[in-house]
Amino acid sequence: MKALTFHGVRTIRCEQVPDPVVVDPGDAIVQVRLGAICGSDMHVYHGRESGLDPGTVMGHEFVGEVVATGRDVHRFRQGDAVFSPFTTSCGDCFYCRSDLTSRCERGQLYGWREGGTGLHGAQAEYVRVPLADGTLVAVPEGVETDEALLLGDVLSTGYFCAVNAGIGPEGTYAVVGCGPVGLMAVASALELGAERLFAVDSVPERLRLAARFGAQAIDFRAENPTEVLREATDGRGADAVLEVVGSPEAGRSAYELVRPGGTISVVGVHNEDHFSFSPAQAYDKNLTYRVGRCPARAIAPRLVPMVRSGKYDLASVISHRLPLVGGVDGYSLFDEKRDGCTKVVLEPSGSTPAGNSGHRGAG
Repeated sequence: MKALTFHGVRTIRCEQVPDPVVVDPGDAIVQVRLGAICGSDMHVYHGRESGLDPGTVMGHEFVGEVVATGRDVHRFRQGDAVFSPFTTSCGDCFYCRSDLTSRCERGQLYGWREGGTGLHGAQAEYVRVPLADGTLVAVPEGVETDEALLLGDVLSTGYFCAVNAGIGPEGTYAVVGCGPVGLMAVASALELGAERLFAVDSVPERLRLAARFGAQAIDFRAENPTEVLREATDGRGADAVLEVVGSPEAGRSAYELVRPGGTISVVGVHNEDHFSFSPAQAYDKNLTYRVGRCPARAIAPRLVPMVRSGKYDLASVISHRLPLVGGVDGYSLFDEKRDGCTKVVLEPSGSTPAGNSGHRGAG
């Protein structure tokens, strides 16, 4: 099959790789109908996250169709339309039962193989899904393919960020970063009742989408976000800041924007060794700092009513659709924010691979 594979910093290739097969009885093989390039893929692309084996298939966002299952898969069968969160989960361990599916004791992140172990990703024609019964979600009736893709990662992550921020109708809030997750955080904050919501970025297309959703957009190249927030709050600052970038600059901006006694909610993937502010500064602000990987498998089903409502044009964050073979250019397009790029989705095509006939007894 064709897949986008990692071969070093800024080096992604589209090449032929072996078809995935059922390895364990709980596996499913999914033919990918729609995949995506995520902002967190950029950490690997730029070398901010290291250790990934060359040849690893990239990607962790996908919607597709089940084409084969192991003998222990009972919830899904050949032909089912499904989407997935970005990590696998068993559904039975302490963390899964606690709705912290992102920390499943047996979970794996798609698109991460190190030292010969791990799980290939979904920027490919097919993907192997371990723990399929606990991981996959059937595409609900009334949810379009684009929306299902967003449910598996960026919408769930944005919502998780908004919940951790303690959003309510009386507060003033700021979202730092209006990439796909940031835009979903904007929609989620509004869904949770935010009436005074600011969105900070410098990319015109992203700011326009944030404003379309209902936030007050701040271009930090044209005005100082801290001054805007303080002017709006009698000098205090935001009650909570949603930080979705994962950079030292974004961390520092969040600290400057939040009021004393406020909350910083972080879903941006940070790779630096230290916070952008000191423990003493956090103490002096009585700061609450909430951070972590979104338990998307637990959250996604709860967001189906929001998606079905059509209240927000969630799929408008998708700016570019490319065939899988165009994915190499898609990485540079997304990285450089060329041509008004906000989010790139990939549309693979292919026939059923050898050995994946759909019978349930494999493995």
